[in-house]
Amino acid sequence: MLFADRIDAAQRLADALDAWRGKHALVLAIPRGAVPMGAALAEALQADLDVVLVRKLGAPWQPEYAVGAIDESGWSFVSDPDAASGEYLEGERARQLERLKERRRSYSPRHPPVDPAGRIVIVVDDGLATGATMIAALHAVRSKGPQRLICAVPVGAPASVEKVKPYADEVVCLYTPPNFHAVGQFYRNFDQVEDDEVVACLERFRAKPGAPAAD
Repeated sequence: MLFADRIDAAQRLADALDAWRGKHALVLAIPRGAVPMGAALAEALQADLDVVLVRKLGAPWQPEYAVGAIDESGWSFVSDPDAASGEYLEGERARQLERLKERRRSYSPRHPPVDPAGRIVIVVDDGLATGATMIAALHAVRSKGPQRLICAVPVGAPASVEKVKPYADEVVCLYTPPNFHAVGQFYRNFDQVEDDEVVACLERFRAKPGAPAAD
């Protein structure tokens, strides 16, 4: 299975999640790549959109390889404790937590995060590699008391999908290829998403009638 781009993937996810169309669901996208996807998914499901802010803890030898992840509260998940020293992980947690604070200031300067309590919440990302950031995101949302918590991804490594399952009420993954190496290999167009596109997606939804009011 090959997706044309993130919007194509979102449309296919919307078909798989059609049961939640018009049910006042909340789509929470993991920035940055999943936000345009989350916007398209929220449009298709007549849902609200916001972000769940988590950051991967990068390996010392390769920052793009996640040895764990951290959420806004400072809770962290270490998926590969043998990959880095405790001292390195402590410093990486501090660095990534500061990045999360910067992103919250950038993405939500005048708006509180949408409260997921009591709602059907769909956490979306453009794929699961190690699964670490998704686990952190699901943990963060679960602590807020959603009615139902759904993980939705177009593609994922089979082992990572299994690791994520205990953290969600439902996992929707369209494709679990045995030859998974990187998320981008399953997209024809996998361009980087910039902060201004994230902000534009969020502002478009906040301008809709019934959206949470600014502080």
